[in-house]
Amino acid sequence: MLIHPWDAAHDAGEWRDWLARHDFGQLAVNGLPGEPPWVQPVHFRYDPEPGPHGTVLAHLARPNPLWRALEENPAVVLSVVDDYAFIPGPWSAPEGTPPEHGTPTSFYAAVQLVCTAHVVDDPAEKAELLNRQVAHFQPEGGTAPVTPGESPFGRLLPGLRGLRLDVTGVRAKFKYANQKPEPVQHRIAEALTHRNAPGDPQAHTHQLRRRPPH
Repeated sequence: MLIHPWDAAHDAGEWRDWLARHDFGQLAVNGLPGEPPWVQPVHFRYDPEPGPHGTVLAHLARPNPLWRALEENPAVVLSVVDDYAFIPGPWSAPEGTPPEHGTPTSFYAAVQLVCTAHVVDDPAEKAELLNRQVAHFQPEGGTAPVTPGESPFGRLLPGLRGLRLDVTGVRAKFKYANQKPEPVQHRIAEALTHRNAPGDPQAHTHQLRRRPPH
């Protein structure tokens, strides 16, 4: 992923805050020799501790075909992309040029976590992982805890495998044209507000908050 200086995260706090509110991504696993990579959509819980970049918790069904490749090579990437919007060319045309000379582009936020994967099969550890995930996605409660050997979910544990991803590196990008002259940025912001398509409010918010201070 190309990251220009003006698109880079301002600091670790920016991408951590964004990731705390975006918890569905795609796990990329290297394929076995002669196979293409595996890409698995997955809900996950990101914890900023331990380690310098934090830890990701997830789980997948035991019959999932990617396990053999994952155990062969535990180096993976978890990719999360959201808050995206298409920007028509006329919106970003330089001042003093015809609107049709503007370049169409995309706005988006993306965080890629480079990780080392550890498979969790111990029933007690797996139950703890699942309970922590549920607590993240369902803090209001309402679902019985997972306890090995006990109903209602103990019998389902053997059909799942847990994943702990130790994050070893982070690539974070917030592409919202903050390198453009202020009048062009203002034009794009107004157009996003007027169009108000899915993703436009979030893109507008990122564009405004990332403007350089005067």
